[in-house]
Amino acid sequence: MVNYKLFINNKDLTQQFAKSSKLYGIIFIILGIFGMFFPGIMSLTSAIFVGWLLLLGGIFTAVQTWQLNKKDWLSWLKALMYIVVSILIIFNPLSGVVALAIIYTAYFFIDSALNLTIALKLRPNSGWWIVLLNAILSFAIGVYFWLSLGNPVKTVWLVGMFVGISLFFDGVMLISLANAAQEDSKKN
Repeated sequence: MVNYKLFINNKDLTQQFAKSSKLYGIIFIILGIFGMFFPGIMSLTSAIFVGWLLLLGGIFTAVQTWQLNKKDWLSWLKALMYIVVSILIIFNPLSGVVALAIIYTAYFFIDSALNLTIALKLRPNSGWWIVLLNAILSFAIGVYFWLSLGNPVKTVWLVGMFVGISLFFDGVMLISLANAAQEDSKKN
């Protein structure tokens, strides 16, 4: 998150910030609504996406190990681990959803702490409260995830639904910050 106060006196930068923040905000809102209406699809899509990222990471690690040190068995083991885990997730995304639920639990707690920090930094400016609201919402989602980790059926629904909710409110926050930046730039 960029502190728009750093460039509030530069109208061109403020307009660029506002334009891109509104665009990304709209995209996040659309993705969030999709996730709320189709949580199973959002969950499986998230797991498969992470699986492909791990596969690429495993391939890149193997290539780098081949190029730099063919005898480094730990790097070969790491590449193999990435590739095996990625194949398990890609071909059995439900297992990946459960793993993602654990990761998302940590993500929502970290997201909450970061948004709280941003809200406190922005506090005297307009729009700071929406970032605080986002921090509170992320914390509540993290707690709900944590309490529901033992139920795999609920986990599939949770990953899609609450990631959708989080994306929706991140989009609202981006649009609100863009509007606040434009208002503050008009005042200066």
